Amino acid sequence: MHFTLGFSPCPNDTFIFDALVNQKIDTEGYSFDVHLEDVQTLNEWARSNKLNISKISYGVLPLIQNNYSLLSSGGALGKGVGPLLISKKAITDLDMVDEMTIAVPGINTTAHLLFSMAFPNAKNKLFMVFNEIESAVLNGDVDAGVIIHENRFTYQDKGLIKLMDLGNYWEEKLNCPIPLGGIVMQNKFDQATQLKIESLIRRSVEYAFNNYPQLTDYIRCHAQEMSESVMRQHIDLYVNNYSIDLGEDGRKAVNTLLRVHKQLH
Repeated sequence: MHFTLGFSPCPNDTFIFDALVNQKIDTEGYSFDVHLEDVQTLNEWARSNKLNISKISYGVLPLIQNNYSLLSSGGALGKGVGPLLISKKAITDLDMVDEMTIAVPGINTTAHLLFSMAFPNAKNKLFMVFNEIESAVLNGDVDAGVIIHENRFTYQDKGLIKLMDLGNYWEEKLNCPIPLGGIVMQNKFDQATQLKIESLIRRSVEYAFNNYPQLTDYIRCHAQEMSESVMRQHIDLYVNNYSIDLGEDGRKAVNTLLRVHKQLH
């Protein structure tokens, strides 16, 4: 059986899916046509029901539930892993953010949801690909930006300043892990097939953990010139027990996010 599968080229996703898509584990006759794209593209594709299986931002999950079901394996949840609001200059009052121009990594991303929760009155948003935001702030194209992924590890080296940890804000307000990205599968596949894919992804993650901290060629070749230390920081931050299985706490966090989304919209 053959499936289309989409995830990002970021080290956390290639770490999770390497063993599956490169058949380092027994895929039991299943094969995959892989599409590596940034998360906002994957979100848009999910809204158009393009791929059989896809990584998404949890921020888009409420909009695609008619077509997709959430799998329990392969996602990213955690504590201390949320997006950061950064700027070139410190500000004296966070209320000033409402009047600033803010770069955000995609309208349907979890980062946008968390930013909207913290700053519901901010109107001057510019949506762009996540890896362009740091430069946009540095160049003065925007007043501040919401950064995710590897930019969390590099912004201070560029002289940028953290205005707020949006992940900490979520955790303090709601007392649960942050659902960042999940894996969804089209509802047209029966439950048995969905559970089999979920099991294969779980085994792929477990295989990766069993061979860590080795960085495979698959991770390296898609890592966009990151250093090994940044690759490992990326994996250490975003891949954990929730990536193996959401569990009760993870499902509670996802339900909390769905409730927040409904309140904001």
